Amino acid sequence: MQPLRIGLLGIGTVGGGTVKLLQNNADEITRRLGRELIITRAASRNIERTREICGHNTLISDDIFDVVNAPDVDVVVELIGGTTVAKDAVVQSIKNGKHIVTANKKLLAEYGNEIFQQAAVHNVMVMYEAAVAGGIPIIKALREGLAANHIESIAGIINGTSNFILSEMRANGSTFTDALKQAQILGYAEADPTFDIEGHDAGHKLSIISALAFGTPINFSQCYLEGISHLESLDICYAEELGYRIKLLGITRKTPEGIELRVHPTLIPESRLLAKVEGVMNAVSVQADMIGQTLYYGAGAGAGPTASAVMADIIDVTRLQNAEASYRVPYLAFQSNSLQNISILPMDEITSSYYLRVSACDEPGVLGEIANILAAENISIEALIQKGIINKESAEIVILTHSTKERLIKQSIARIQALPRVLSPVTMIRMESLHPR
Repeated sequence: MQPLRIGLLGIGTVGGGTVKLLQNNADEITRRLGRELIITRAASRNIERTREICGHNTLISDDIFDVVNAPDVDVVVELIGGTTVAKDAVVQSIKNGKHIVTANKKLLAEYGNEIFQQAAVHNVMVMYEAAVAGGIPIIKALREGLAANHIESIAGIINGTSNFILSEMRANGSTFTDALKQAQILGYAEADPTFDIEGHDAGHKLSIISALAFGTPINFSQCYLEGISHLESLDICYAEELGYRIKLLGITRKTPEGIELRVHPTLIPESRLLAKVEGVMNAVSVQADMIGQTLYYGAGAGAGPTASAVMADIIDVTRLQNAEASYRVPYLAFQSNSLQNISILPMDEITSSYYLRVSACDEPGVLGEIANILAAENISIEALIQKGIINKESAEIVILTHSTKERLIKQSIARIQALPRVLSPVTMIRMESLHPR
């Protein structure tokens, strides 16, 4: 059987890892496929490095369209990232009838609906396991393994940089700034870490898996994003004292009112498996009607894990290349004519529990005033601790609430902050039990 011919766009960390994986495990892959995989062409700005990695049997160019338009390429593997050149290359490859494998979550989150429409017209596959959670096969699980289930909710730690920073803050009492510097020294965070620490990376990934779970178009523009840069080590300590840990979670949940789609720091009980995920590791918890809760854990980034996901997609393309479109797994798990435009809930309408930290004068009656404000909105208190005097005049009050609408907690916070004896803005962090609702 003729080998499957691969064209690589980008020979960075993941591209180099993909070449190495194919070279090292070629015999194993061929045993599984009964067919050889060869890299016929590669495009990169660093031609010498690319030639050193790929070898002299691969045609090397610094023009990606030499790969995109080449007749000796069956599958284009896009690993350059971004949404400008990458989008042009992917769309042109599809028009040329070439299948796509990509690790580009930003491209899919922002332009996936358009790309999938083009792919359907030209009868090509678009595979993207590596775009979410690195080497964890969460895309395959949602598209295939859980295909008979109604997915109810998903909660995931899907950004390793943020999880490393929060782990450092908890384990060592580091400030956010110090933990970020450590992440940058170790290569886990970019010089400009905004994309990771402000929730954009997690939001891209969450938007994709939410669409897969609930059979909707990708809705990244409506995803709520809140990062971790405002968190204080004090809150991480108080949370742990109350039996919780703080994680940056991506949460999507289908409710009768619409779909929740949100990324933000979250208190979760320390007994939950997600709470025990430390460092740069990722984990995704899926709640479904038939199977209950399943957890997918592993390395969310890096050359080896991400290359593993890229190669798994290439293998799937090889197996399904000659299959009729109706026998292939749909791009977003559901048949394209069955996707539904379900409204995304605004944050004011989501239901959650809340952690509140209030700095107030150390005087009698303050706690009662705060409790009365919460009671007026029918918000009940689950737990409360009053810390020692922070200075001569103020003390910290930490409150955990039961579930309520977000708009009600925001109204209560505004009233609490207006109290004369409250000395600074109230800190609010959402809480999730991760129990089925």
